[in-house]
Amino acid sequence: MKKKKQYYLIRLQFLGYRFSGWQKQPGYKTIEGMLAKTLKFILPERQYKILGAGRTDAKVSALDAAFELFLDGEPLQDLDFFLKDFNKNLPSDIRIVSVKHVKEKFNIIQHSKEKEYVYLFSFGEKNHPYTAPFMANIQDDLDLDLMKKATSLFVGTHNFKSFTAKPKENGKFIRKVNSAEIKENTILKANFFPKKSYAFHIKGEGFMRYQVRMLMGALIQLGKGEVTLSDIEEALKPNSTTKFVFVAPGSGLMLHSLDFKDDV
Repeated sequence: MKKKKQYYLIRLQFLGYRFSGWQKQPGYKTIEGMLAKTLKFILPERQYKILGAGRTDAKVSALDAAFELFLDGEPLQDLDFFLKDFNKNLPSDIRIVSVKHVKEKFNIIQHSKEKEYVYLFSFGEKNHPYTAPFMANIQDDLDLDLMKKATSLFVGTHNFKSFTAKPKENGKFIRKVNSAEIKENTILKANFFPKKSYAFHIKGEGFMRYQVRMLMGALIQLGKGEVTLSDIEEALKPNSTTKFVFVAPGSGLMLHSLDFKDDV
């Protein structure tokens, strides 16, 4: 007889600054590890597993992340109580936003429709130390107009092999970017933030490891005058051998929004 199993889509937010990324790793403090530890405490008699919508890197945060909870046995009786109990026992830098019972056919990876990442940064002068968990600080002057112009190069379907770490020979490097732009930061505000800070927004169905941070790294190099627009154009060509190696710091990056297909 087939065991009963329940499926839940759980949305959450987290500040990633003190975590070594999403994926559970022995000896490291991770988001997945903290979630699993807390679930074991609040559901001590239940068997379960969790699967994230993606893997964020060390120090990367999220305003809208998600994972799927596969729970053996009967449905949870009170989702409001479960949400409150989950939050009560999680550390202050992780918050559960919603819990939704979904059908067995739901697949958190395959049903992902679009992700938006945002990279916050400032430049010119050194920031107040309190900004460190939220944005990258480039103390050099940057040509912001040139950086804004370059973001349009990323839009569309391109070979992003030059913008991923340790690419494998059989890797899938053709990805589609739906939109990309740099604008003034209006997402996070604090009295210790610099007077002006900026946000690199990028949307697509999925991104490779370090892809967004390496695109941001290329933009920073462009802004400093270390590379040209032509270098970035060349790197996006199908058979390009151009390599970019600068990975922008993880603390500036956040998963800003995550949309799933309509049949969730």
